[in-house]
Amino acid sequence: MRVAVVDIGTNSTRLLIADVDAGRETVHELVRRSEVTRLGAGVDAEGRLSRDACERVYARLEEYAAAIAEYRCDANLAVLTSAVRDAANGREFADTVRERFHLDARVLRGEEEAELTFLGAMSGRASDERPTVVIDIGGGSTEFIIGIPGGAGFHTSLPVGVVRMSERHIHTDPPSAGELEELALDVRGVLADGLPAREREGASHAIAVAGTATSAASIDQQLDPYDPDRVHGYVLTLQTVDALRARLAALDEAGRRAVVGLNPDRAPTIVAGMIVLREAMLAFGLDRVEVSEHDILYGGALRLAGV
Repeated sequence: MRVAVVDIGTNSTRLLIADVDAGRETVHELVRRSEVTRLGAGVDAEGRLSRDACERVYARLEEYAAAIAEYRCDANLAVLTSAVRDAANGREFADTVRERFHLDARVLRGEEEAELTFLGAMSGRASDERPTVVIDIGGGSTEFIIGIPGGAGFHTSLPVGVVRMSERHIHTDPPSAGELEELALDVRGVLADGLPAREREGASHAIAVAGTATSAASIDQQLDPYDPDRVHGYVLTLQTVDALRARLAALDEAGRRAVVGLNPDRAPTIVAGMIVLREAMLAFGLDRVEVSEHDILYGGALRLAGV
């Protein structure tokens, strides 16, 4: 079955077109694209999606809709997450996506987002019965899903996304030590309140998906151009995450844009992302995390195919 999945997130808009074998639960990528569109810019403070942010997303969706038509997809799905859930005009935005671009647009509840992310992250993996936490750091929220192959158990969506945290705490360039500490304390408090101790203690393995984790793996390997095959499965240690956080926080935005392995459009939010990743690893007592290219796009593709 040929499917298309569009992920309209707080920070980026992404497309996957793939052939899916439901029986084998495999996803063969045909097209994969990602652009930083910052739909959620200002939502934490204003409570609404801005006109400029919506237009940035619409411009990408014009291109994605053309690709979906070209590849003659059997079904499509557009998943709308934290920024649209939180915005007063989120329903209006979703209606426009549905009607203007002929996409099956769905505003996912936090638990639905978690389930699709876990399904995608666990796809194509060798049998492993270790309790695994999947960490999905987004622009507006971070999802934590704990389970084993075959299904998730605990899942939660917490408001510690990279756009939200950057706008709330970082006001100088480069960020001051005080701003970085306030951001880390904010994240730490949210995780302490939202992640029960028994769940944190039960997870012995971690998979990190989405832009912060894949960027960290790319920077650490100095990948230019980006190579998803070298990013997928890459292991980041806590020591590496600490070093990357310190290195990136010492640079101004122009300096971060020049870092080999980092998409320049992620320069404004990558410092917050590294702090969220570090605090997530500490919350679970983990000294390493496996990076995965398989995320909610894969989960959506599998779900469309009936998995």
